[in-house]
Parts: sequence; structure tokens; C-alpha cells
Amino acid sequence: MAHAPHEQVRDAKLKQVDLPSEDRAMLRGLASEVAEIASESVHREKIRLWTKLNDLESERPMVWVNEVCWNEMNVDDELTLRCSHDWAKSEETRLRRLIYQWRHFPGDMVVNDYIECPLEIHSTQWGICEDVDTVSTDVSSDVVSRHFNLQIQNEDDLEKIKLPVVTYDEAKSDFHYAAMCDLYDSIIPVRKTGRSHIWFTPWDNLIRWYGIAEAMMDMIDRPDFVHAAVERMVASSMSELDQLIDLKVLKLDNDSTRVGSGGYGYTSALPGDDFDPDWVKPSNMWGCSNAQIFSEVSPQMHWDFAIEHELRWMERWGMNYYGCCEPLDGKMDLMRRIPNLRKISVSPWCNLERAVDEIAGDYVASRKPSPAILAPDHWNPGQARADIREFLDLAKGKSHVELIMKDISTVHYEPQRLWEWTAIAMEEASA
Repeated sequence: MAHAPHEQVRDAKLKQVDLPSEDRAMLRGLASEVAEIASESVHREKIRLWTKLNDLESERPMVWVNEVCWNEMNVDDELTLRCSHDWAKSEETRLRRLIYQWRHFPGDMVVNDYIECPLEIHSTQWGICEDVDTVSTDVSSDVVSRHFNLQIQNEDDLEKIKLPVVTYDEAKSDFHYAAMCDLYDSIIPVRKTGRSHIWFTPWDNLIRWYGIAEAMMDMIDRPDFVHAAVERMVASSMSELDQLIDLKVLKLDNDSTRVGSGGYGYTSALPGDDFDPDWVKPSNMWGCSNAQIFSEVSPQMHWDFAIEHELRWMERWGMNYYGCCEPLDGKMDLMRRIPNLRKISVSPWCNLERAVDEIAGDYVASRKPSPAILAPDHWNPGQARADIREFLDLAKGKSHVELIMKDISTVHYEPQRLWEWTAIAMEEASA
């Protein structure tokens, strides 16, 4: 969670970004590689195809890889950091990972012809932090098992969830922008980027303080309390969004921004007729929501305790994406009640035939192949191909499809598995 604005020491914000000459040379060299990649004409074609997909006029399934176990990816020191300055290391990390993905598992990746400089926007968020015990099986990985210690058990505890305070530090934003422009001068443009696509997931956050089993039982035993808890989460997010709007720091996401748990946001439907370039609003952007812990919850309870609350959020956006890991086949009547819905997650736990039939051509089927295919002791590319082919055969002529490989916890320290999976997916998507 971001620290509160009053905890920041303003004088410490604008320290000179004084990079060693070696760091500067390293970053400029990597930026030159990115600029060269971005100049390739293939990116214009990828943008066209992503736009056609999201406009429900797809020409073929699109393929993208996200949420990678980077701790297992380093081959021939391609990801080994050489910079010494902390800020330079963060820049080096994102540049090296971008170049690495382009070399080895690009799929339908788009590389921008500019480098983003995020605006300095801070939120106090909910005023409550998770109290969690973790267990790790690999110290180099940030994937851990979590046991959440309960903090919300009664009405009084709901007061722990606060309305956020959002601040925009324009001076620090300008300072970092100037530093980046100087660093990448004559190589690649730098673009200020505000708060783009917002991952709205009240239940993902709430259960960290509430507990999954406790929430499931309370839907039956204490429904009013559950409604009050969810409503407080929604109210908090709505307050934060209103402040972002007032600060004029929202950024369009009909570009290479990831939307929901799926792929890129390219579409000709956004930003829409009401667009003011000086004041981006939610109606110009993608929204999203999900309730991942509702995998075994009935459609009616999914509506009552999740979607009906989430509608207050989703009705504000120009287009929406719904879902993540929860199977949504069998719940299409709920999906069709979501305003401006364009993409629906098809998780590994869906009944694929039913999902394709229900989604039809009315939405993009955002298919998530199981990352477990990459994890066993022995890699089976034939099975990976068969899994991809099964879904594409079901969807052929019926649905607009994106294949999103994500949640990759491990590739058994054989990154070539992911490279090969992506190549297979591209072959099948282009068949």
C-alpha cells in the first residue's frame, strides 16, 4: 500500500538523479535496442489486429504472454543487471525484460516507440494492511503461499476500511520526466503517463482481511454484514476514482495497456465522442471487475454479493472486461447485464464448449490456457498444442479469441518451454 502523503519528506523528493557514466551508457544502449525494435513495421500490423479483435471484427486469435516467472528466465545473462544506481536498476530491469520477451516469446506483443514516465500519483488506499504469514518453496520467486490473519469480523471492524486520499506531485513528476528526457535524448521519446487501467477487484482485496471461508459462510449466516463489507470496498474505490478524475491524471488505455486480466486495449470504440484530451474520464476508458473466489458460488449469489455491487463501478466506463480465474460459463445471463461489456475471461476451469457457445460472437473470449502445462518435470509440447487446438476448434467461426498465457509460477527453470509454447500458440492461431 502506498504510504500516506503526510509521511513523505518533500525536500527528499527532488534529489538529483546522478547516474554513473557506466549506468548511463548501459541504459542508452538498451533504449537504442528498444527503439530499433519499435521501428519495425510489424507493430502497426499487430495494432491493427488487436483493434479488429476488440472491435469484434477479428481476423484471427491473438496471443500474448504476461505474469512471467522472471526469476527463472535468465539465459546467457540476458537479464543480469549491470547498473549500480538503484533508479538505473529499475530502468534496466524493464528494458531488459522487454527486449528479452521480444527475442524469445513475443507472440502478438506490441513494443511502443516511446518510454513511459509515470506521473507521481499517491493514494493512501484503504488504510488497512494485510496481516499475513507466508511460506516459500523458492527464495528467488515472489510466488508464495499465504495465510491471512483475520482483521474484519464484525461491524466495528468495517471502520478499518477508510476512504483514500489521492495526491498528485506535479513537481516530482516534472523532475523525473526531465531526467528521463535527458537520459534518452535523441534515442527514444519519453511520454508522461497518468493512471491508466485500474484493476478493480473488491473481493480479491477484501478476503485478505476477512478470510475466504469466513466470507463464504457469512453469505449464508450474515448476508447483511457481507453486503456492508463489499459496499465499503466499492465506496472506497469510487472515492479514489473521483479524486483521480478531479486531478485530471487519468490516461487513455485503448493502446498497449493491458485491460482486465486479458490482452491489449486497442479499439476504435474508445475514447468515444465525449473525449477531451485535457481531461480523460472513465467513459473514455476500459473498466473491469472480477470475483475470483466465487468459483463455486451459485449464479444468484454471484450476482447478489459481487456483480450487483460492482455495477456501480462498471457503469462508469466506456467498455468493460469481466473475470479472471473464476469460471463464468453457466453465468452468461449475469454477464449480459453488465453495461458496455466487451471481454469475458475463459479460465482453465471453464467448460470450454459451454463457454464458447454462450459467449458466441457477442464478446471477446479471453482464453487463459493453464500455465500448469509449463510446470511438470517433463515438458510436453504435443499436449500444449493439443490443448490450444481444442479450444480454437471449438471457437472457430463462433467467437473472437485472445490466448493469454498468465499466472506463470514456474517453467521448471527451463525458459525455453515458454518460448516454445508461444511459438506453438502463434502457429495454431495463424492456421
